[in-house]
Amino acid sequence: MDAGQGFGVSLDGLGVLAADGPATAVTATAAERMAQRYQEYLRNERGLAASSLRSYGRAAGRFLDDVGVGGDVVLQGDVVPRDGVVLAGVTAAAVTTFMRQACQGRGHATAKVTATALRSLLRYLYLRGHTAVPLAPVVASSACWRLSGLPESLDASQIAALLNGCDRQTAAGRRDLAILSVLVRLGLRAGEVAALDLADIDWRAGEMTVRGKSHRQDRLPLPVDVGQAVADWLRRDRPRDLAGSAVFVRLRAPHRGLGATGVSAVVRRACRRAGVPTVGAHRLRHATATQMLSRGAPLLEIGQVLRHRRAATTAIYA
Repeated sequence: MDAGQGFGVSLDGLGVLAADGPATAVTATAAERMAQRYQEYLRNERGLAASSLRSYGRAAGRFLDDVGVGGDVVLQGDVVPRDGVVLAGVTAAAVTTFMRQACQGRGHATAKVTATALRSLLRYLYLRGHTAVPLAPVVASSACWRLSGLPESLDASQIAALLNGCDRQTAAGRRDLAILSVLVRLGLRAGEVAALDLADIDWRAGEMTVRGKSHRQDRLPLPVDVGQAVADWLRRDRPRDLAGSAVFVRLRAPHRGLGATGVSAVVRRACRRAGVPTVGAHRLRHATATQMLSRGAPLLEIGQVLRHRRAATTAIYA
C-alpha cells in the first residue's frame, strides 16, 4: 500500500471521507477495521461531537499514513486478545517526527489540536493492544502563556451594528438577524446554532434546548427579542417543504440545514456589512460573556449561560 492509499483508507475508516457511490463488497483490511473501531470509540465512549470527530479523524489519518500502517499491520492469529493487531511502526521516534513535521510553521492552536488528537489515538492504540507501550506521554505540549491568546471582545456599539446591519425586509436579513441574536444573547457555539431543531424551542415556556458538547443538553431561557427574531424567520421565510426540522437552513435549494461553517459565514458577512473587524461565531460567544460582566453579572451566572463545566473556564473573563 503506497502513501496515498494509506491516507485515503485511514480517513475513510474514520468517517471523514464520504463514499461517492454504493459500497463494494470487499473485505476490510486490518487497518480499516482498526480505524472503524477507533471511530466507534470516539463516538460511543468519548461522546465527541461531529466537528471533533472530523478533527481527530484528520489527525489520526495523517499519523497512521505517516507511520506506514498498511505495511506494519501484523495479524497475530485468529484467537488473539484485544483485536490481535500490532502496529510495529508506531514508536516514540515516529511520534516525535510526526509532531515536528505536522506543527512546523503552524500556529499554537493548530499544534494544540494536533497534539490532543494524537494523544487520544495513542491511548486508544495502547488500551486495545495495538502498541506494546503507552506512547501518549511522548506527545509534547505546545508552549503557550495562559490567556495570551484571549481575543479582544467586540464592544456594545459593534454588536449593535451587526444586528442593525441585517435587512429585515429580506428573507436573508431576517434569517441572519435570528442567527446573530441567538449567538449574541445566548452565547451559543456555531455548531450548537446549526444543531437547533424546531422541537428544541418551547414557545409556551419561553425556553430553548441547546445540544452541546459530549451530547450534553441544557435548557436556556429564550429572551423576548431573540424569540421574536426566530419566530419572524420561521413564520415568514423558512421553507415549509423541508424533509428535516432544522431551525436554520440554506436560502437556496437544496434547502438543507446550515452547518457550523455556514453559521460562521453569516457572522463574517455581517461584520463586513457593519464595517467592524471580521470575526468568527465564537468571538460573539466571548462578547456575550464580556458584556454580561460589564453589566455586573457574577461569574457564576456567566458560567451558567455559557454552560461551562469548570469555574476556572469562566474566570478568564475576570
